Amino acid sequence: MAFNKAHKLESSDEHYTPKIVFDTLGLTFMLDVCAPSGGVAWIPAINYYDQQANGLEKPWSGLVWMNPPFSKPAPWVDKFISHNDGIALCVVSKSIWFNNLWNASDAIVPFPRNWKFERPDGSRKTISFQSFLFALGKEASEALAKIPDYKVR
Repeated sequence: MAFNKAHKLESSDEHYTPKIVFDTLGLTFMLDVCAPSGGVAWIPAINYYDQQANGLEKPWSGLVWMNPPFSKPAPWVDKFISHNDGIALCVVSKSIWFNNLWNASDAIVPFPRNWKFERPDGSRKTISFQSFLFALGKEASEALAKIPDYKVR
């Protein structure tokens, strides 16, 4: 059976945060907790857990970056809230995990609806849902103040 790369890419959870977000934040993260295999070169994280390492089962320390899988963010969000130090990128959802993250966050910044994410093949693509940056902790909240449309919580 032939491998259909286009289909796999379309159905993939792999949507990477554009480099400009990290350039604007000006932070170095201790850990990217749910990176794709091999990490993402422009994410300023000292360490990362990829899918094989399974960041849900590993300890988190310091300031973390989290862009969880769109298909199953709830366990990642729960651990992020418990860790209480970092920035997460998540899509809007009518769910308990989204309400919990919204209420726990110290600062929240919405992305424009037409924001384009990087894809594994180098292309850029918008997603169907509004995305937000959520900050927990002082350093993360202060960094979000550098993003246009910053909203204090």
